[in-house]
Formats: sequence, structure tokens, C-alpha cells
Amino acid sequence: MGAVALAAALALCAAGAALAGAPLTFADFIAMGRVSAPAVSPDGKSVVYVVTRYDLETNKGDSDLYLSPLAGGPERRLTIHQGRDDQPAFSPDGEWIAFTSSRSGDAQIWLLPTAGGEARQLTTLSTGASHPIWTRDGKHLVFRSRVYPDCADDDCNKKRVAEDASAAVKARIFEGLFYVHWDAFRDDRRSHVFIVPVEGGTARDLTPGPHEVPTIALGSAHDVAVSPDGAEICVVAHAGPDRAWSTNNDLFVVSTQGGEWRRITENAANDNHPVYSPDGRTIAYRAMSRAGFEADRYRVILYDRENGTHREAAPALASELDRSPDELAWSSDSRRLFFVADDQGTQSLFVIEVKGGKVRRLTEERYVANVRVAPDGKRLVFLSQHAAMPYEVFTSDAGGGKIAQVSRINAEILTRVEMNPLESFWYDGAGGDRVHGWLLKPPGFDPARKYPLVFLVHGGPQGAWSDSFHWRWNYQMFAAPGYVIAAVNPRGSTGFGQRFTDEISRDWGGKVYEDLMMGLDHVLATYDFVDPARVAAAGASYGGYMMAWFLGHTDRFACLVNHDGVYNLESMYGATEELWFPEWEFGGTPWERPGDYEKYSPHRYAQNFKTPTLVVHGALDYRVPLTQAQELFTALQRQGVPSKFLYFPDEGHWVLKPQNAQLWWETVLGWIGEYTGE
Repeated sequence: MGAVALAAALALCAAGAALAGAPLTFADFIAMGRVSAPAVSPDGKSVVYVVTRYDLETNKGDSDLYLSPLAGGPERRLTIHQGRDDQPAFSPDGEWIAFTSSRSGDAQIWLLPTAGGEARQLTTLSTGASHPIWTRDGKHLVFRSRVYPDCADDDCNKKRVAEDASAAVKARIFEGLFYVHWDAFRDDRRSHVFIVPVEGGTARDLTPGPHEVPTIALGSAHDVAVSPDGAEICVVAHAGPDRAWSTNNDLFVVSTQGGEWRRITENAANDNHPVYSPDGRTIAYRAMSRAGFEADRYRVILYDRENGTHREAAPALASELDRSPDELAWSSDSRRLFFVADDQGTQSLFVIEVKGGKVRRLTEERYVANVRVAPDGKRLVFLSQHAAMPYEVFTSDAGGGKIAQVSRINAEILTRVEMNPLESFWYDGAGGDRVHGWLLKPPGFDPARKYPLVFLVHGGPQGAWSDSFHWRWNYQMFAAPGYVIAAVNPRGSTGFGQRFTDEISRDWGGKVYEDLMMGLDHVLATYDFVDPARVAAAGASYGGYMMAWFLGHTDRFACLVNHDGVYNLESMYGATEELWFPEWEFGGTPWERPGDYEKYSPHRYAQNFKTPTLVVHGALDYRVPLTQAQELFTALQRQGVPSKFLYFPDEGHWVLKPQNAQLWWETVLGWIGEYTGE
């Protein structure tokens, strides 16, 4: 693609062409509704969910609640306020929807009558409120708030919030690690779990003390659960002082009347995602086996509340399926557990028969998430997506059959843009292991033409390219200007067995690099419409690391895009926050294992850098700190390698603001076009 053609394509991305069969533009991409958080009504007839939309002009997003009948029919928008309306939950009698809203200024819990009418505000805490959960009798809501742990009431919290906001000196003194996480330095507040009467009254803190409840790291979205009788909650917390370098999260229970916590797990590795069975006898949860490893295979454990014993629900998860479960959901009769798991480039739905531990896969070749079980147990509701369609709400029978689409939030856009499906392929990688990959053809594909290729490397590194509509690294946006896209799942990828995932640790530039190069060889040998002289590569986080590794080890690429990439493993260790990660990946600290850090650190090979490289980084990225990009850009510039540095002072590990995302796509596609043009 020449410069003129690329400029035209980028102009379309900015303007948003409305032609039938036109390539996906940025204007269409950013305008799509993002569906999340489904909740099924107690009568099983409808589902409420969240739709988030972003606006380029305001540079913000709005989230609203929508309701759809499960039997089919048009959706109904329930909220219209600017800002955030999300995390909906039906009351047990179905008369109310509790949700989190920012309409009063900060996040609070509101109640919306399902029969119609205005919502009323339930909480007014100075520290906000979120994640409402109903007790089964419908009389109370359990929620979370970030409070000052030494404050006994909201008056104290309100005073501290005001003092912090008005303080002329913003300096802070830290006396321990984990003072920063992801994209923010931590203040003195901690997440606690509260309970409040639905009819109004004072909210009570059920988890007072210095700890973060639920834990902010290695947890799940489901780390607070309420027992069916409403007598206790189960939470996930890290109770030790070693939270920056230990993965030892545990489950605790505490009475809803208040009182002492009681630890119910003693596993030295990560435990999370407690779910009470509807009959109240059991808490199901996920547990890893290896302390210090954040990508270990989870086991499903059943905790008997009467006798305090733990047993593995499905040993076959490891011995036969070799998959790691997520999003546990009980059947209404407490006899089965549903879950989803990464599964060879997609996310499949599975079920465990609690008696006997048999596991069955219910869906294949379909990306499934957010599974909910209808109260009568006969129907499942979930989100599903693929590379040419963002999440929508779907339903099926309890066996995963008779799947039907419920919502169609993006139907208008999807009918007028051309997006091809992903095509799956397999090849022999390092050591003869079978490796999976995806190929996407551009819109208007002509098999007689020769197309430039964009070769994508995923982050993690324990992650995977899947048949999904990614809101950051979107296959269709990369393909829209006229590129073929290849995205392979090399060593370290999830959903292909734990051994395959494990084999990247302490080998970041070894077999995984061979897998990637052999994947590129396979694509060039198999698809004669790909031009081997016009190949670009791009990746973020670990994918960015691999761009820097490519720089020092191959000249096969016309150009590279390195987003928030790891560059210097030694300096990275001293500035990142979750220290268990590098200590597992490289066998210890840099002073204990200097050779392991040096062997696969891209900065050690800077003398070989020649490939034109775009470096992208956000100043608020504390997972892979900004200095990683600065060091790489300095090495490129000092040696005269063609390079640019796209710097975002207001973004973290992801680019979230609409106008920043627009600049990101224009810059990235412009850079690739400059070096792969005809």
C-alpha cells in the first residue's frame, strides 16, 4: 500500500465512511457499544446488562443499563444519565435493580424499580460505593468502598478525603512495597466490604482493618460472595506483609453481624473466586498449586461448610482436559458447576458434575464469557463474541445447546462494514510441538494480489490470541487499510495445556522465539497472497518485549511497533510492582540469578538494532515503567535507527481515552504503511 492509498484509508478511519461493505473505520470502531455484566431476572424472562459507548468529541465514555427479553425482541434502555451506570443486580423478588452510578458525582449504589419510575440513591458514603450484592431475603445489600482503615465512621472518612484533596504538600512517605499498582500510586485508603439495609440506614464495615478486601492483585471479579442465608460473606484477601512478592491470597469468612475473620484456606499459592452453592452447603473456589506463579492451572475446590473439609471437584481438569477454569457458576440445584476456560484460541463453556467429578465441554469454537444460570436451571445466559462481532448477550439450554442471540446492540454498524472471519491454522513449532495461529484477510480480499503482512505477538506472556473482538489490539482495525494479519499462539500461550504455558518461563527468547519464526515461515510458505518483502510486526507488553528481541536477533521485518514493551529485564525488576512475576519468570531476583536476567534481556543486544521501530508508552504504566521505552528509544536514536516515540502522559498500560486511541491507530498504521508500502 502506497502513501496515497494509506492516507486515504486513514482519512476513512477519521471520518467514518457509511458505504455498504466498507472497511471498518475508527469512527465506527469507537462508536460500537461494549456489552458487559449481564444479570438474569428472578422470573427468568429477561436480562439486564450494561452498554458502554465512547464519544470522540467529549473524549469520554458513558455506561447505561439495557433490558432485553430472553425470548427475543427489542432491547429497552433503562438509564440515560451521563457517566457510569453499571454492575446491575436484580433483587430476589425481581422488583428492583441495584446498580452502581456516578450520576450524583461519585460512584454510589442506586435502586431502580423494574416496573418503571425513577431510581433512588441508597448510599451516600464520602468514599463511594460499588459492586452491589443482594442478600437472599432482599433486605440488605453488600457492597465495597475504599475507606481509610483507621476511620470508624463516614464523618471521619469525609474529613480525611477533604484534607487530602486540599493539602498543599502532595508528597508521600512509603514504608513498604506495593505502594503503586498498574496505573496509580496507592493512597491511605483500602477496599472494605460493607452491608446496608435496603430501606436505608447506616452502612456497616464488615472487614475493618488495614487489609485490602478483596485483594487488588491476582483476584477475580467475584472475590466477594454472600451466603444464601445472608449470615456470612466470603472474601479473598492477602493477609501477610509480603504482598508485593507473594501470590498467597486466601479465602476468609466473616459474619454479616460483624466480628473476627476466619481463614478457610491454607494453600500457599493463590486462592480466589468463592461461590456459595444455592443449598448453602458448599463454597466452590479456584486454587493454584505453585506458590509464586500467577499463570498456574487453577483447580476447582469444594469447601464443605459443615465439616471444614476441602476436595477437588474435578481432577480431570488437569489429567484429561488440561484447562484452567474461570467464572464459576452453580446450577440452581447445586449439582453442577459451570465454568469457562481458554481453549485453543477461544473460550469454551464447561460443566462439572459435582457428584463424581465428570467434566464436559458444552461449547466449541465459540468465545463465551459471563455465564449466568437462570433461576429455574433450564437456561444459561452469557456473552459471546468473535473477531467480527463484539460481545452480545446470548442464551442456551442448560446443556449449551439451542444457542440464540438476545441483544443486537451493534447491528447497524455490523451490517454496513466488511469484516472477515479469522481462519485457524496449525504448524510444527520448536521441538515438533504443534502450535496454533490465526490468519485474517483484509476487506475486499483478492487472492490474485500480494498483500503486506502484519505479524502480531501477544502479551502476558501467559495469554493467547483468541477469536474475539479486542478493544485494544483489534484484528479488523489492523486489516482495514489492506493488510493480512497473522497472530500465532507460541510457547507460553494459555488454552493449549499447562506444559505449553510453562515452557516460556526462564526462556523468554528461546523456544517461543523459534515458535514465532517458524509460524512466520509457515504463513509465508502457505499463503501465496502474502508478500514476504513487506512484513511488519507489532506487540505490547511481552509482545513489546519480543519486538525488542526481534531487533537484536533478526532483520526479517520491514518495521516494528513496540507498545509498552519490556526492554531491560534488570531495571524492569527494580521498578515494576508485582515482584512475584519476574522472580518466577527468571528464577529469583537479579542479584540472585543475574545470568537469567542477562541472557534474555533485549538491551544486551542493542548493537544489532537496525529495523525501523515505533516505540509507544504511557507515563502512568507502572507495570512496565516508562523508562523501558526511554532506554529503547535512546538505543535506537543513538545508533541512527529510524524510530519514533509516541508518548502518552495520561495513559497507563492501555490507551483508553478515545482521542488518544484515535492518535494511536493513526500513528501505528501510518508507521506500518510507511515501511510496507508499494
